[in-house]
Amino acid sequence: MQSAVAKPQTDQASPAWPKILSSYAKPDRGRSLFELAVTIIPFCGLWALASVAVYYGWWIGLFLTIPAAGFLLRLFMIQHDCGHRSFFAHRQGDDWTGRALGVLTLTPYDYWRRAHAEHHASTGNLDRRGIGDITTLTIGEYRALSRLGRLGYRLYRNPLVMFGIGPVWLFLLKQRLPIGMMRDGAEPWVSTMATNAAIVVLAGGLMWAIGPWAFLAVHLPIVILAGAAGIWLFYVQHQFEDTHWDHNADWRFQEAALHGSSHYDLPGILRWLTGNIGVHHVHHLSSRVPCYRLPEVLHDHPELGGIGRITLLRSLQCVKLVLWCETRRKLVSFREARVLA
Repeated sequence: MQSAVAKPQTDQASPAWPKILSSYAKPDRGRSLFELAVTIIPFCGLWALASVAVYYGWWIGLFLTIPAAGFLLRLFMIQHDCGHRSFFAHRQGDDWTGRALGVLTLTPYDYWRRAHAEHHASTGNLDRRGIGDITTLTIGEYRALSRLGRLGYRLYRNPLVMFGIGPVWLFLLKQRLPIGMMRDGAEPWVSTMATNAAIVVLAGGLMWAIGPWAFLAVHLPIVILAGAAGIWLFYVQHQFEDTHWDHNADWRFQEAALHGSSHYDLPGILRWLTGNIGVHHVHHLSSRVPCYRLPEVLHDHPELGGIGRITLLRSLQCVKLVLWCETRRKLVSFREARVLA
């Protein structure tokens, strides 16, 4: 027997999507507290076990930093939801949870939230690149660079730099000062300095308890591994072959969200650890949908599942895609750009 309530008929470009997704933008605060608890408690437990092991010279305990990094990554995804005020849908609850988690993720909450909001407002816009995203040049822009400029861009896009040096630069250095937000008032500065002070207090207490070398041996690998995974996720969510870019005159928010963001279809455990952020096109369509409701959207609207879908294996090929070809409207490699020339 057919349901009396008909599902709305939509296509990929339907203006009905924002209205449809608004019904999912309602977090269950009990569920949110549960998701927070099952992430932060295992993280703290793994961190404590690894530090005790290292303190007593059982260096095999450093293997525990790998799952601990996974839980730290998930804490960042919860902080990310707080930044969109979608985790509790309560301004103070989201903001203070995000600020507290920022001490663990080394990410000043208010500073990051502003930069990330700019990313959502401009993703896929060729005329508004540079804030909160991976620097991407067009083929023409790359050819116009000096020889030194081309070398610099090649180094920047090198996987060893992007995913090796990148996490150290971003999480340990760059985010210690809100560079680029000098004109945005005191909030980014207060957030960054308060986060830095809290990090110093927490790190100092832990160093006093287990010693500086044990602390660094445990915490640095966790931060660097989680940071590398986070940068990788952000990379493949927008740097895939058939992504979507337009100049400002032709840019449309819904089209950029649906086709400029990927559906990174990961195995189950990785989906959970990454807070379902792989359903990135839906997230960009409606950032108020909490992370644990994103799979519900795909279940109810399977037509969204095939848009921009990339698998774990296919995502490895995205590393070579470094330049936007405006004639073919796709990302290409340096080698393909030479052939096109």
